[in-house]
This record gives sequence, C-alpha cells and structure tokens, in this order.
Amino acid sequence: MSRVFWVRHGPTHATGMVGWSDLPADLGDTTRLARLSAHLPGDALVISSDLARARATADAIAGPRPRLNDDPDLREIHFGDWELQPFDTIPDQPRLRAFWDAPGDVRPPGGESWHEVSARVGGAVARLRAAHPGRDIVAVAHMGTILTQVQAALGITAYEAFGHRIDPLSVTDLQWHGQGWRVGSVNHCP
Repeated sequence: MSRVFWVRHGPTHATGMVGWSDLPADLGDTTRLARLSAHLPGDALVISSDLARARATADAIAGPRPRLNDDPDLREIHFGDWELQPFDTIPDQPRLRAFWDAPGDVRPPGGESWHEVSARVGGAVARLRAAHPGRDIVAVAHMGTILTQVQAALGITAYEAFGHRIDPLSVTDLQWHGQGWRVGSVNHCP
C-alpha cells in the first residue's frame, strides 16, 4: 500500500485566481507548521510543486524526511488570462461560469482545462508510485491539484470535487491499494 498525504501550501493572502503566479506563502505560524509536520509519517518522502509557495511549505515541514526534486506537474491550474483576476472582473462571465459549473474541456484563454490539469497531475502521481512503490509520500501542492486527486479517489464529478474545501496547511490522505484509491481524510487540519 502507498499513501499520498496531500498538503496544501501555506496561505498567500492573494485575492483572485492564483494559479501559476509564483507568490510566496505566509509561513509565520511555526506552531501550526510543527504540528503539521508531526502529523505526517516520519519516513515519508517529500515532494512539492515547483512554485515558491509549495516549495517553501515543503521545506518548512520536511524535517529529516528525504526531499525529492520539485515537480512542475504538481502545479495549480493554469488560469491563463484570468490569473490574479477577481472573479467579477473577468470579461467573459459565461465562460468563467462554465469553467466552474461544468468543469471539463472549458479552459481560460491561454490556460488549461480541468481535464488537462487532471491528466497532468494524474501522470505525476503515477510516476511517483512507480518510482517509489509502497512508500508514503507527502506532496505539497495546491487546491486544484489536490481536488483532481480527490475526484479520482472518490469517483465523483469535477463539479462535486469543487464542493470539497482544501484549506491552507490541510492534509488530504489518499491510499493506493493496487486497484485504486481509498480516501483516509480530506482537508484534515492538524
């Protein structure tokens, strides 16, 4: 059995849609970071997206755990022209609404669709499992990244996956049992 402990990076305090922008995380709550680190398996491998907010969070909670190279395939959804824009300022509101209400092939201009981000993240997870069979992995990533895996594990629609909260510094525990995923917890805040 392999387990992936998905950790959402620390808060950015940004407004609007934050995807591939390389914003820093607020990691000032060292007590919470220590509690999070203590909650995770001590012998797990640690990996993160290559964006600064995920990378810094992974470094803050890794402790003595082996740290794998950052993986750009664990990045957040690429929001393209919508990046850092508040929802109500997006000129194409019907497309924005379709992106969230019927996620799938709809993509922001210059960005990626839900199906594309799901395939990207799913490929990264498959590579991790193949390279490290039976190992526990702490993957520090982003809300959308984690939700793609919640969707896959629960066998739900993307729209239903969007109904799950993924708070900063929360843990979502997914367990691989050879034939598929089981969900240990979603959005656990140690």
